[in-house]
Amino acid sequence: MAYVPVPKDLTKVKTKVMFNLTKRQLICFSGAIVTAVPVFFLLKGYTGSTAAVMCMVIVALPFFLLAMYEKNGQPLEKIVGNIIRVSVLRPKQRPYKTNNFYAVLERQEQLDKEVYRIVHGKEKTAAQRKRSAGRETQA
Repeated sequence: MAYVPVPKDLTKVKTKVMFNLTKRQLICFSGAIVTAVPVFFLLKGYTGSTAAVMCMVIVALPFFLLAMYEKNGQPLEKIVGNIIRVSVLRPKQRPYKTNNFYAVLERQEQLDKEVYRIVHGKEKTAAQRKRSAGRETQA
């Protein structure tokens, strides 16, 4: 009877496109071939084959890392982006600031009172104007 291993976590299963490689791996390996092979042939005549192979490996290594390295479900470029964001872009010391809910409620209450005074103050002045206008017509 055939035995087929089934992983417990199905979120880690990735669809394979060709040669049992994912689309991401195929693109990165193609980029490595396109950049590293010409480097080898250009340097082979000047430095010898051993040094040319070493340079080819150095040029292809970032592509292989991008294709294969993954930690906690994140590819290498996201990990490097997070490291850069934390160490360079964000401030080193972040002050602890809270938004006091009660202070917000107090400010809202003061604004409500001010609006109430403005609205009802205009009503009183309008009523006072009518009274004073009525007094002037009587006189």
